[in-house]
Amino acid sequence: MNTVDAKRVLETALICSHQPIQVRDLRVLFADDLGTDTIKMLLEELQLDWAQRGVELVQVASGWRFQSRPQMRQYLDRLNPEKPPKYSRAALETLAIIAYRQPVTRADMEDVRGVTINSLVIKQLEDRGWVEVIGHRETVGRPALFATTRQFLDDLGLASLDQLPIYDSAQAQANAFARLGEDDPSLQMNMVLDAPVDTAPPSAEPEAGGLLAADLGEPEVFHLSFPSEPATPGDEPHEH
Repeated sequence: MNTVDAKRVLETALICSHQPIQVRDLRVLFADDLGTDTIKMLLEELQLDWAQRGVELVQVASGWRFQSRPQMRQYLDRLNPEKPPKYSRAALETLAIIAYRQPVTRADMEDVRGVTINSLVIKQLEDRGWVEVIGHRETVGRPALFATTRQFLDDLGLASLDQLPIYDSAQAQANAFARLGEDDPSLQMNMVLDAPVDTAPPSAEPEAGGLLAADLGEPEVFHLSFPSEPATPGDEPHEH
């Protein structure tokens, strides 16, 4: 099979797939007649072939996939004008702590945030497929250890955690997901990035079932273009 035909096969398989495909799985297309290095070279050539189009070929944690470019987002959004669900500041900061400090227990997260994390916050992140339990810490009670998933990286358009930007504060880390989302058409994120950071003490945070950050007029809320789901309750004050 010549190079042109091989690229056509790869292109067709990736366009027709609903999920990213690993190189080892792409080898099956050619009955293993093409090696890993050859397929990677062809994928890089395909990236160049699509460089001037509205769709690009990218590598994420789960493999390779085609996705629309960020500049096409404003047009594609017109096909789906429904408002996406909102994620509270509590959910975003919890996700940031797990992403940057993993593996972590719930107690670790609460120590960083200074509040007791509502169980529904973690459950929402698990249901979305962004975090999972990867083991238990060998201490009293054997608390669960949480870490991010490949789905989390895929949704941010990243191949590995090493590509996460480095920030010192939990709020800046949460904001980083919005910045990354601006460059990733697979995850439609919009967030006010330059607004003042909330300096309210932990005791001022909403209790379970209280108002979301969006209700308070705060900026720390993601807007994600996924199927609708209930917004997450806030946190409970952490008693020391």
